[in-house]
Amino acid sequence: MAVRRIVYSNEPMLHEPSRRVRRVDADLEELIQDMIETMHAANGIGLAAIQVGVPEQVVVVEVPVIPDEEEEVSDEEIETELYVLVNPEIVEASEELVEGVEGCLSIPGWAGEVDRHAEVIVEALDREGRPVRIHAEGLLARVFQHEVDHCDGVVFIDRIEDPEKVWSVEEGQEEAVEASQERPSG
Repeated sequence: MAVRRIVYSNEPMLHEPSRRVRRVDADLEELIQDMIETMHAANGIGLAAIQVGVPEQVVVVEVPVIPDEEEEVSDEEIETELYVLVNPEIVEASEELVEGVEGCLSIPGWAGEVDRHAEVIVEALDREGRPVRIHAEGLLARVFQHEVDHCDGVVFIDRIEDPEKVWSVEEGQEEAVEASQERPSG
């Protein structure tokens, strides 16, 4: 396993659609492990294979599991759930759009407000090649849409028309801002 170099938005490959994965094998598992390690090293909550220079439709996502409102949980105790999606496809999306904050490991130092579907259903293969169907809402739905966009050659900033909805953040905090869904003041 290795931390791989992250491809930045000025590199043309990030803006090209990725190809579908044809075989679930040991090479794919190595890529998935490297992607998870790279995402963790970069403090990310999602990563597409194209972001590590592999133009294949593979996505890893790890988001916090929101505890019950009555439950007091410290930051160290927050659990996360890891998703590995091969050839992910959004097959259903709610009509309701929700504006939310996004950042991207491939666009360091920037965040912005993006409209996304409030709920989506994603179909894919898991890391063993079994079909999965996931209903997602909230942050998970947003991250799935963001990462599936990467598979299609789209970065979040492409979805923002108003330049006032993009702002600089401390480099390395792009996805922390997304996870918190808070726009920094100032």
